[in-house]
Amino acid sequence: MDNKYDEKDLSTQPVKADVAIGTMDDISSVHELKTIHVDGIDPVFEAQAALINHAIQTIGMGKYQWALFGLCGFGWLCDQLWQTTVSDALAQVGVEFNAPHPAFLSLALIAGLVCGAAFWGFGSDLIGRRLSFNLTLAIAGIFGLCAGAATSWVGCAVLVAFCGFGVGGNLPVDSAVFLEFLPGTHQYLLEILAVWWSIGQVIPAAAAWGFLPNFSCAADTPVGECKRKDNMGWRYLMFTMGALTLLGFGLRFFLFHLHESPKYLCGQGRYEETVEVLNAVAKYNGKTQPVTVEDFLQIERDFEQSHGVAPVTKGVAVKRVFSQLKPGGFKHFRALFASKKLAFSMTLILLIWGMIGLASPLYANFLPEYLALHGAAAGNGSIYTTYRNNLIIIACSVPGTLVAGWLIGLPYVGRRGILGLSLIFTAVFQFAFTAARTQAQILGFNCSIALMDKNAKARAGGALYCYTPEVIPSVHRGTGTGLAASFNRICGLMAPIIATYVGFNDTPIFVSASLYIVAGLLAFCCPYETAGKSAM
Repeated sequence: MDNKYDEKDLSTQPVKADVAIGTMDDISSVHELKTIHVDGIDPVFEAQAALINHAIQTIGMGKYQWALFGLCGFGWLCDQLWQTTVSDALAQVGVEFNAPHPAFLSLALIAGLVCGAAFWGFGSDLIGRRLSFNLTLAIAGIFGLCAGAATSWVGCAVLVAFCGFGVGGNLPVDSAVFLEFLPGTHQYLLEILAVWWSIGQVIPAAAAWGFLPNFSCAADTPVGECKRKDNMGWRYLMFTMGALTLLGFGLRFFLFHLHESPKYLCGQGRYEETVEVLNAVAKYNGKTQPVTVEDFLQIERDFEQSHGVAPVTKGVAVKRVFSQLKPGGFKHFRALFASKKLAFSMTLILLIWGMIGLASPLYANFLPEYLALHGAAAGNGSIYTTYRNNLIIIACSVPGTLVAGWLIGLPYVGRRGILGLSLIFTAVFQFAFTAARTQAQILGFNCSIALMDKNAKARAGGALYCYTPEVIPSVHRGTGTGLAASFNRICGLMAPIIATYVGFNDTPIFVSASLYIVAGLLAFCCPYETAGKSAM
């Protein structure tokens, strides 16, 4: 029997009657993109993923996808919300508790983010997306509220770390959830989703400008004399952000029913549930979809006859899940390096994420300290001016994300080109900031950094959270994005250590800019271009 699913042709093969879809007579009326081909992936799943992509494209961009845009976007918002909250609060937390190294509060948060990204990312590939999607914000909100009531430096740091553990799962999980229900023609919305990440900076920056100048100990307060009742600003900030995070959990859990990812279910051999989800989403959008259980089974039969590939049963899928926990298991990790090209791609992704993971917090997490230092040199380093400028700079990141969403659609540029150029331009403006000598220069260069930095970050995951989920196949997407996000956070652990022992001077900014340049050059070397293709 001729093989209708030649592995070399899977990225270009349309889903027509060749895959036994008897109800697809109107397929020509549906505009859909090729499914990206990734080396080393099970060809049966690759053909079935193309089938699901067709169903999603037929359903189209409707109410269900727009609801996910808001709810997944809120998860991205909370990721940056807590990083900005801790960045704004750490100085006053350190003053109140007389902490020897206030920057270590940021270290505690990043440690939690590392564990959260790894745990929730890997877990979503083992047990599905729904549980992770619903729990992450609940954990973050509860521990964030508790951190605002902390009575000691150590207690505050521990609670912040648990908050980071919860919120750390949002980027890998929410990226996978949104992408797997998104028509290929609308995958650019994964880029636009990063506008929520920018809003997640603006909200705590605005709140910090309101709370901290009015409810904080004076800058000249003697050591050990800052009392809780005189320094409630950072606590009000954390209470507000904790309540906002729990609001997001409430919207997800009580007002919206998230269906399990159809690609996750398909990869488990649960074809009836896959079709049920597709039908439910289609009904929610007021549409119908053509894929049936028989279509998936026909693909299995064709491969079994032509290549001797055994079908995936639910029992086999369950055994695969538990096999990940045994020595020599971790199929999802090994699959990310299954071929030379895929291994090269994943290595570059990890290096880029790691460099940005260190470069970004070296600048962004201590922006108020840098502004105070440069502002004092320019003649105005007050708390009010520092947090006002901080808000203005962060607000400039919002249009940066929207511009990036437009740029990735330009022909001959693609994800890699925009990522590389944005990272390099970010470095140029950071170098310029170190030479700023007036308030206008300080504000102008930092607004330019915010604009370009958001273009860069939106390209490879929240930081850079568009290209990475697209290039990693669905069956390993949670693990792959979780691994990248974890490595990003691990490298970020060094940022508060560097800032603590080097000081809040220009040296950390020079390091940050240099890393951005190297990461930008590596971006041009990525072997896969995902622009114009549907994710697998």
